[in-house]
This record gives sequence, C-alpha cells and structure tokens, in this order.
Amino acid sequence: MQIFWQLRWFFLQEWRRYGGAIMILGVVALFELLPPKAIGWVVDSVVAGDMSTSTLLLSLAALIALWGVVYVLRIIWRVWLFSAAAKLGTVLRNRLYRHFSSHPPVFFERFKTGDLMARSTNDVNSVVLTAGEGVLTAADSLLTGIVVLLVMTTQYSWELTVLALLPMPIMAIVVFFLGRQLHTRFGVSQAAFSNLTDKTQETLNGVRMIRAFGLEQRQQQEFDDVVDDTGRKNLAVEKVDALFNPVIQITIGMSFFLSVAGGAYFVSTGRLSLGDLTAFTLYQGLMIWPMLAMAWLFNILERGSAAWKRLQHIFDEAPEIVSGETALKQRQQTLTVDIDQFTWQSQQFSVLNAVNFELPAGHMLGIAGPVGSGKSTLLGLLLRQQTLIEGSIKYGDVSIESANLDHWRSRFAVVSQTPFLFSRSIADNIALGQPEASHDAIREAARMACIDDDIMQFPDGYGTLVGEKGITLSGGQKQRIAIARALLLQAEILVLDDALSAVDGKTEHQILSNLRRQQTRQTVIVIAHRLTALEQAEEILVLQHGCIAERGTHQALIKAENWYAEMYRYQKLEQAIEGA
Repeated sequence: MQIFWQLRWFFLQEWRRYGGAIMILGVVALFELLPPKAIGWVVDSVVAGDMSTSTLLLSLAALIALWGVVYVLRIIWRVWLFSAAAKLGTVLRNRLYRHFSSHPPVFFERFKTGDLMARSTNDVNSVVLTAGEGVLTAADSLLTGIVVLLVMTTQYSWELTVLALLPMPIMAIVVFFLGRQLHTRFGVSQAAFSNLTDKTQETLNGVRMIRAFGLEQRQQQEFDDVVDDTGRKNLAVEKVDALFNPVIQITIGMSFFLSVAGGAYFVSTGRLSLGDLTAFTLYQGLMIWPMLAMAWLFNILERGSAAWKRLQHIFDEAPEIVSGETALKQRQQTLTVDIDQFTWQSQQFSVLNAVNFELPAGHMLGIAGPVGSGKSTLLGLLLRQQTLIEGSIKYGDVSIESANLDHWRSRFAVVSQTPFLFSRSIADNIALGQPEASHDAIREAARMACIDDDIMQFPDGYGTLVGEKGITLSGGQKQRIAIARALLLQAEILVLDDALSAVDGKTEHQILSNLRRQQTRQTVIVIAHRLTALEQAEEILVLQHGCIAERGTHQALIKAENWYAEMYRYQKLEQAIEGA
C-alpha cells in the first residue's frame, strides 16, 4: 500500500474524481446487497406456497431494474476513475520530459536512451495501472467485502460466516510472500526491458556501420542474447504471477465447501431456512470478487511500486544547472568571457586556463585549435551546459549564473558538425524554431545558407521528407539545412561549431559572406578546423592545451608564423593537391 501513499499528491489533486467514484462505488455496494436478500425471500415464499405469479414477476422486474441502475452507476464511476488514472500518465510523461530537458549532457552519459524510453513507457504504464485498476480493486474489494461480511454476520449467522472465512488467513500469508517475490522479479524484468530497448535503439541507429563492417551476424547474436535474457526474466515474473490464481481458487473452493456443509447442518437443525442458506450462498458469491481482487491488488501494487522506484530514481536526479532570475535586455550586447580555470568533475587536471575575450555585438569571433584543445568545452560553458566555478561569463552586464536560463540560451542559435534533422519535410526542419514562419522567410533563410537551389531540385521541393535523421540527404545538405534553421531563428549570437566541414570552400565562403551582409548583423562565433572559414573574423583565438596560444586577425596570425600559419599553409597545399 506504500505506492498509494507515494501517489497521494496526485490523489489530492484529483480528489473530486476519485472521491466521486468511490462514493458511487459505495452506493453500488449497497444496491448489490438487495438481490440476494430478495432471492432468499422468494425461495422461502415458494417453499411455503405463499408466492403468486404476479408477485414473482413483479419481484423479477424490480431486480432487473435494480441491475440496470447498478450497470449505469458502474459505467459512471469507472469513467471517472480511469480518466483520472489516464491523466496521471500524461502528468508523469510531461514531468519526465521536462526533467530530461533540464539536465546537461553528462546526465545522458549516466542514463542510456533506451533505459529512459523504457521508464517513460513501461514504468509509467505500471504506475498508471496502479492509480486506475489498483484503486478500483482496493476500493471495490474493501467496500464490497466489508458490507457483505456485515450482512452475513448480522443478518444470518456469525458462526457460519467465521466457518466460511477460515481459509482466508492461509491465502493472505501465501499472497504476501508471493507479492514480495513479484516485486523483486518485476524490478529485474523492467531493467532487462531497458537493456533491450537500448540495444534496439543502438542497433537501428548504427545499422549503416553494422552493414559496412559486415557485423550483421554478430549483432544478431548479441541481440538474440539480450532478447533471451529479457524473456527469461519476464518468465520469472509470470511464474510467480501464475501462482496467485490457484491459491485464490483453492481458497474459494474450501470456503464454499465449509459454508455449504455448515449451512446444511444449520438448516437441518432449524437455525436457518432454505431461503436464508440460499441468500447466504449468494452473498458468499459476492465475496469471490474481493478474494480475487486482493490477490490481483497485490500483483498490481508490487508492479507499480517497482516501477515507481525506477521513476523516482530519475526524479531524484536534481538538475546540475539552476536557472537565475534576471531577464536579459532585448537587444544585442557584448559577450564577455573571463575563464580563470575549468575542470571536469571526473578529472583532476584543468581543461581551460586563462581564457578571456570580449565579443562586441555584430562581430565575428573565430576559434581554432587541435583536437582536445578545449573548443567544445568552451562552447558548453557559453551555453551553460556546464557550471563555471572559477571565472565569469557575461552578456552585457548580466552574468551567466544570474541570468534566466531560457533567456540566456535563446540568445544563441547553434549549428553543430553533425546536425540532427527530424523525420519531417525540409520546410518543417528549417522552421523548427519558428513554426509560424512564412514560406518566403523559410526560402530566404535557405538562400543565405546556399541550400535553396538543392532543395528546388527535389521533386517535392520544400515538402520533401528527409527520412529519419536526414538519412536521404548528404552531409553538406544536412549542414546547410541546419544553418538555415539557425538563421531563421534570428538569434543574437550564431554559433557554427565546425558546421561548414562538409561543404566545399566556395560554398563556405558564400555562406559566411551572406552572414556579414545581413542588414542587422548577427554576432557570430565560428569554431572550425578548416581555417579558411575564419578569414573574415575580427578576432581569432587559437586554443592549445586549454589555453589561448595565439590571438589576432587572420593576417596577423599568418605573419606570426606559429601553429595557425603552419596549419593554414598545410590546408592550402592539401586543397591544391586535391584540385590537381
């Protein structure tokens, strides 16, 4: 029953539906007491010869009408109850999505995508079942069981009632121990389902690589092993689950045997009439559902409890990034970065040291450096995906810690080297951040990203479906569509994180020239390995080992004859050789 206490916040929120459903259920339980009593009276009247045909037909019509009322009431309270439980599923999934969205990338290193998907589907469904079927079973069985027991005890024979209930303690003990086993095994089976979901997701995402390396058979064997393991753990759950019904059936059979045998003795001694025994037996029939329900209730509660623990484990993961309260001004500001030192939590050495610069509004900043020099870490700090302890980052006069997180991130439009496209049309992908954008605005953004001509060559133009993750497009086309998507946002700061690596040099130059010719010039940060992308920047930073090794304009860095100049000449030579 602990799961009900853990969900009390939702029951209090939906108290009208739950309270109304339980109240109607109580009325139904009272109405269901009348038919056995009436049938017992009819039996005694028939035996005594006092029942006329008209009275019998009138009694039958009254019983049919009563059952009709009970039928309608049962529909009403089930609708109220299960609609409330369905709302819990919506609340939990929305809460999970908001929780996932509030976490930095390191959270998704601890929890795999398949595991999070399993918790958002199977575990949520189990909790919803508890809030629906569980509450139904608990309320219905308790109300019906208590009311019927009171009638059997007070109106007929308490001795016969006690005799009929003798097998119940044995059932309760067995069900308790089975419930504990079910709780443990269901938790294990849900974890196995998470592994299966994650394995499926990884295999489908990497299907091209698997085929390229000829790993189909090995992947099939690994997948078979995961499926078999999940099947074994699910079977372990079903083995325990299968023990519940036989226990209940045996208990019910023993209870009826004792009540009929004892009732026959009471009838023979005159302590009960035949009609009373008939009514008592019918009331005992009403007790079958509470007995079955108690076993089913333990089953539901243990599944729900195991699932809720898995969900609570996610909810207990507090977001590492906490939003400030200060709103940013609605105009371009100077971005000021002064990083004294930054160290990842899992490492002992610092990743960035003494990185500082000012980026005035409308200017372009270039960032270059070898692999592992700290470029991605710097970008993560700018977007506040990590918390800076030693140093400061400001936009205007507002620090990153005090700024409203949504306001801060809305100032940036980021295009990564491997952009993500959704399985929708090209127009929908470009208008992702501005769904209300007109077709003309979408085309203008595409022209600036030098992708309009490519799109118009497709049979369906901007209505072309790109497939999952843009699988039908080339790498350069995906990058340019992502750039168009970022341009349509018209964010104050555009970040190109090696986002021109898959396009040719001429297209790269054209895109950057288009950015500089905008009427309202965006502030642009270009992170690139191909240094020709940085030629138009007002300032270029060269990072090495987390420090600024060089800084200046393109021409100044070429004259300095250091890493930048050497790499620039090497890339030029490489292009010349490829051209030849």
